[in-house]
Amino acid sequence: MATRPDPADASLPPELAEAAQTLFGDRLDLAAAYAELLATEGVVRGLIGPRETPRLWDRHLLNCAVVAERIPQGASVIDVGSGAGLPGLVLAIARPDLTVTLVEPLARRVSFLVEAVQRLGLTRSVRVFRGRAEEAAAGSRDRDPLVADVVTARAVAALDRLATWCLPLTVPGGRLLALKGASAAEEITEHADAVARLGGGEPELHRCGVGVIEPAATVVEVVRERVVRQPKAKGPKRSRGGRRRGGRNRDR
Repeated sequence: MATRPDPADASLPPELAEAAQTLFGDRLDLAAAYAELLATEGVVRGLIGPRETPRLWDRHLLNCAVVAERIPQGASVIDVGSGAGLPGLVLAIARPDLTVTLVEPLARRVSFLVEAVQRLGLTRSVRVFRGRAEEAAAGSRDRDPLVADVVTARAVAALDRLATWCLPLTVPGGRLLALKGASAAEEITEHADAVARLGGGEPELHRCGVGVIEPAATVVEVVRERVVRQPKAKGPKRSRGGRRRGGRNRDR
């Protein structure tokens, strides 16, 4: 029988207390409540690995919170592929001036995010959208397309695919902030041309949290310089009578 995760595993390590206080201020207790949710329900639901709980603060919460230094005051934020709320929920906790939309397609993750938003008392500043980034950007008959000043993503995809998904969600002049690892510089070199074709400016590498956390977080920033209309996927052709061509075989 599996042992239920211990909330104590999410305790703030003493050596990180100063950094946590700097980044969360008077909302540190709220950050601690979120860490406890990750260490318990997050683990039970498979959103966080059990081995990650001792590293929740340094590897996840603090690493995400420092991204706030690249976000203007009062900005709207869309977090693509939010998963367990990283970095979207962390930014909403650290920066109460932000309005945050968490975009996530998987039902079990969406369920956790909705419950976390409610339990943390963030319903006024955070909403959850179930779907893919492309669906969020496209809108529908009863919902306008989503768009924000800043779009964030962490461990979602390579930079070219991120630009494809995230730049359409960004207002002109807004920015994509992608949390990356050691390969960030190589990704910039490899995908800069693709980003430009999608309307993005030259990707810039930033180190966030220098002097606050060690190591600093690596963030690739792309400004949306122009709007590029992406062609819509073509649907199946129809005959004059309105029936799909090749309809007999469509289920094979």
